[in-house]
Parts: sequence; structure tokens; C-alpha cells
Amino acid sequence: MLRTLTEKVDPRHCATLIVDVQNDFCAEGGAMHREGRDVKLVQKMVPRLAELVEGARAAKVKCVWIRNVYNTGSNWYLSEVWLEHAQRRRNGAYVSIPVCEPDAWNGAFYEIAPLADEVIVTKHRYGAFEGGDLDLVLRSQNIRTVVMTGVATNVCVETTARQAFLRDYYVVFASDCTATYSQIEHDATLRNIDAFFGQVASAAEIEACWAAQPARLRAAS
Repeated sequence: MLRTLTEKVDPRHCATLIVDVQNDFCAEGGAMHREGRDVKLVQKMVPRLAELVEGARAAKVKCVWIRNVYNTGSNWYLSEVWLEHAQRRRNGAYVSIPVCEPDAWNGAFYEIAPLADEVIVTKHRYGAFEGGDLDLVLRSQNIRTVVMTGVATNVCVETTARQAFLRDYYVVFASDCTATYSQIEHDATLRNIDAFFGQVASAAEIEACWAAQPARLRAAS
């Protein structure tokens, strides 16, 4: 049993999940901005996330990048259930505003991006474990803990964190390397995760654990 934050984020069995840091969710002109959401909190968070990713790389913590693909030419991934909700609640997104098209600007990574040897897992729903190969990737690398980062705190990051916990991964939710479109919604997710699905920690707390790891781990290739 892993009891402390240091034990949970040990580089030997920890991966950082970077969820949906894509133009449609972060950039001005992206789908969420066009939908009427305020992207300022997300944009303010991304530089902190970039620092955490560099810290993970330095500590030899695996970085797993999650990206969405939703709208495609024939919209294979958008069910009538999804589209009914979008028409009722999403102010154009997925219906008149395409979201995260493959090989297009709106689906590209925003400001930070994976290295050539870092895996990218593609998903088509809020949760990254839904119908994809994330669990296979993590189990193949003997991962026991996921550090949750990215966008949006209360939607895709929270859904993925819940799924991870239900699959018996330790969940560490980075409080200041996740963001959504209102502080109230962000804070509500942090309370919910801490109560039921994992441990909430700041980037500084997580990186301090990595820095305290034996030098042999940081130097290992």
C-alpha cells in the first residue's frame, strides 16, 4: 500500500497524464471560446503545467498525452445522444462548431506538446479510459499512480481520474496544473476528488517529492 505522496509519485511507478491541452479547449478562437466560455484561467494554468512536465521528464516520470478527436468528416464518434445534448446545451459546439478535428488547428496541442518518444492516447469521450488503450499503456509500463493534469478540471480530467480510481490506480490530482472555465467549478472538483477519488496536491508538492528521490533514479535512463 502506498500511503504518502512521495511513495505514490515515485518515478518507478508513476505517470503524468496531460489531458486535452488542445486549441479547442485552451485557445482564443477554439471551440470553448467560441461557445462563450472564458479561457483565461486555462491559459494562466498552462505555463505551470509546462514546468511540471519538464519536472516529470527530469525525474524520469513517464508523460502520457491525452488528446480528443470528436468531429470528423463523417462524424463516426458523435452519437445521437451526444448530439442531442450538444444541441440543447453547448451553444454550437459539436454541431455548428466542429471540436477537435484530426489534423486540424483546433485539435492540435496548445503551447506544450509531447516529445517524440512520449505516447499519445486518443479518446473520443470525456474519460480517457473509455474505449481506448490508456489502461494497456499504463499496465504495460507497470504504472500504479497517475498524476492528473490538463483541461477541463471538472469534465475530462475529473472523469479520467474517477475511471483511474475505479481501476485501482492511485490518483494524484494536480490542483494548479488543471483548469476549467470558472474557479467555482474547479474548486468543486478538487473537493470531490479529495473526498472520494484520490489525493489533491500542488505542483510544488509533487515536484518536491521527485526532487527528493535518490540520485540514481533521476540519473537512470
